[in-house]
Amino acid sequence: MVRHTHSALHNALKQAVKWRLIAQNPSDLVELPKVPHREQRVLSPEEAAQFLKIARLKPHGLIFEFALLTGMRPEEYLALQWSDLDFKRNTVQVRRAIVWHKGGWSFQETKTSRSRRTIHLLAPMLRKLNAHRRKQGERRLKLGSDWKAHNLIFCGEVGNPLTIPNLTYRYFRPILEEAKLPRIRLYDLRHSCATLLLIADENPKVVSERLGHSTIVLTLDTYSHVLPTMQQRASERLDKLLNSAGRRKEKVGL
Repeated sequence: MVRHTHSALHNALKQAVKWRLIAQNPSDLVELPKVPHREQRVLSPEEAAQFLKIARLKPHGLIFEFALLTGMRPEEYLALQWSDLDFKRNTVQVRRAIVWHKGGWSFQETKTSRSRRTIHLLAPMLRKLNAHRRKQGERRLKLGSDWKAHNLIFCGEVGNPLTIPNLTYRYFRPILEEAKLPRIRLYDLRHSCATLLLIADENPKVVSERLGHSTIVLTLDTYSHVLPTMQQRASERLDKLLNSAGRRKEKVGL
């Protein structure tokens, strides 16, 4: 809170300096408190499987499954439109983000240029999305003019965008409780996706592109907690390779 307040004051006083109302920005002299490190809580492979088992039976469960499998940010998958899906190429494109503000909501540019990306989807997810589209179409026809035609893939009962707090408290947390899993944030499904991919020995560059990170350095810094395990496996593979090569050389010598 202190840092956010300081940021707002700093910008205001910076403008005052430009307008020559004051000679110096006094906020430059402030020593800000350090931000405490928050340990990430992600789902293990077993926890992720349990989560999906329960989510698939619940309202909006497809959203959470989609979030875990794609690693998208909530503001990205809640802004997806049907035109972003390509059922022939088995892909979905991230082109925009949804932002809520005092006057309502709006679509905006993605967080960075690299956030605009294409993600491959497997056939089971595409079948579920197709079934979801048919069901949504039936409801749209039933409501007629009451339906809000925003063309959103994931939306509320009348076609309006879903909000992150509503999605979290009404649907996400009850799934966690029923699955007997620790309370995590909706955003942590993204972290879980990245961590699970790295545990599965996926190339960090591929993971970085899937997440839409600006650089691979950001990916490695964010998920450094996975690196020790990866380094151990790398050492084991190298040792196995060298030992295998040594044994082959001994056989040739014999």
